[in-house]
This record gives sequence, C-alpha cells and structure tokens, in this order.
Amino acid sequence: MLTLEHIHTAFHRGTVDEMKLFEDFSFRVNKGDFISIVGSNGSGKTTLLNLICGTLQPDAGKILLRDKDITHLPEFKRAKYIGRVFQDPKAGTCSNLTVLENFALADNKGKPFALGRAVNKKRIDYYKELLSKCGMGLEDRLNTPIGNLSGGQRQAIALVLTGMTDVDLLILDEHTAALDPKSSETIMELTDQLVKEHDLTAVMVTHNLRFAVEYGNRLVMMHDGKAIIDKSGEEKKALQVTDLLETFNQISIECGN
Repeated sequence: MLTLEHIHTAFHRGTVDEMKLFEDFSFRVNKGDFISIVGSNGSGKTTLLNLICGTLQPDAGKILLRDKDITHLPEFKRAKYIGRVFQDPKAGTCSNLTVLENFALADNKGKPFALGRAVNKKRIDYYKELLSKCGMGLEDRLNTPIGNLSGGQRQAIALVLTGMTDVDLLILDEHTAALDPKSSETIMELTDQLVKEHDLTAVMVTHNLRFAVEYGNRLVMMHDGKAIIDKSGEEKKALQVTDLLETFNQISIECGN
C-alpha cells in the first residue's frame, strides 16, 4: 500500500541548529493496516505523517503509494488518495459554512467545476443517515454553522466527511488530543467503526497509550527517528499499557531525564 524507502530528513540544514531526524529510514504500511504510532516529542511521529501527506519533502529517499512514486507530488494532489483528520477540530471543516454546506463540499470533491446548485437536496437524507451514526443529534443540525459546534462534534463531522471520499489511506493526526475524555472516547469509537465499515488503511498518531493498545492491528513506537517497537497481530494484542510505559521510562533514563 504505502512504502517509505531510505528516507533522509534534516531540519535547519547547513546551520548550527541542524538536526538530522530520519537517516536511511524505511517504513511500510500494508493494505488494511490500522497502525497506532506513539513516541515522545521529537521522535518523528508528526514528521512521518507530514512526509506521507506531502506537507514535507524528504531530503533523499522515495515514497510509494500503490507502487506509484509520490515523493514529489504536492500535498493538494495527494489529497485525492490520502484523507487527514487533524488535531485541531477547526482544521477539518469550514467554520462559516453550515453542516449541510460542508457535506455538499465533500460530496463534490474531485468532480468537475460547473455552474449549478452547490447543495443537492436529494442527498440530505443520506447526510442525515451518516450523521445519525455519531449519536450526537447532528442529523437535526444540518443548518447550523460548523463554528457553533463543540470540538467533539466538529471532529465527528470531519471523520464522517473523510468516510464519504474514496481515499486509499486515512491519516489521523492526534485527532483526539484536543478533546475532553468523553468526546475522545466517542471519536475513537467512531474512528474504529469508520475504518472497519469502509475497509480503510489508517495510520494514527496518538499520545493516548490506551487507545494505541486497544485500537488497530499494529503498534509502532518511534524514538530518534527510528521505529523501536513494531508489533502486529497476536504480538500487538498481547501488549499492555505498562509495557509501553516501561519502554518510555527506559528511553527517559537513557536521555538523562
């Protein structure tokens, strides 16, 4: 599905602040994977997502999606194949538009531009059906501006909108980090439901170790630009939060913290 081959990435190259993060880093995402990625700040989690999505270009190496080289494909063109839900609930929806108008935008993604009505009223019942699965009463708020909703409600809508598009890969960028505990639980349940219903391949970065252990079929821990833990299948199922905490503590001691 997705392969990163021999990636090299450095920040502030050529200055006294130069920091090499990825050196000859390779990583593979198999079709159907739901990968949880954990790690301390600066370990490479977000940089990995930015490389996949095209927000950041590698200094060297290749990125392949379905055997197609997308290394230098710009971010907006990768959006045809890759969906991303951000940490900030405001980033995935248009605040000044209503819920209905946001759905109409998602419905028209990738279609030719032409004069006509933006909202297809025949699709309203379908939008309501999708929103009813969130269990938040959003199906009755189609005419509410997105900006008037809570963070959890907006993140739920962002997930539903992503599920409407035919993407190869779903990127979840700490998408529960800005939410309260109850909303976080709801969003993770919706995420799991979305991935399973649409048979999506997903990569999720999270600081919530319990979510990382409970959800998905594969868990990766990053440190200093390397995958120091990569467990899948039965090995992943056997992992406990305490196992991850023990590794985090060992890393902290080695780093002098």
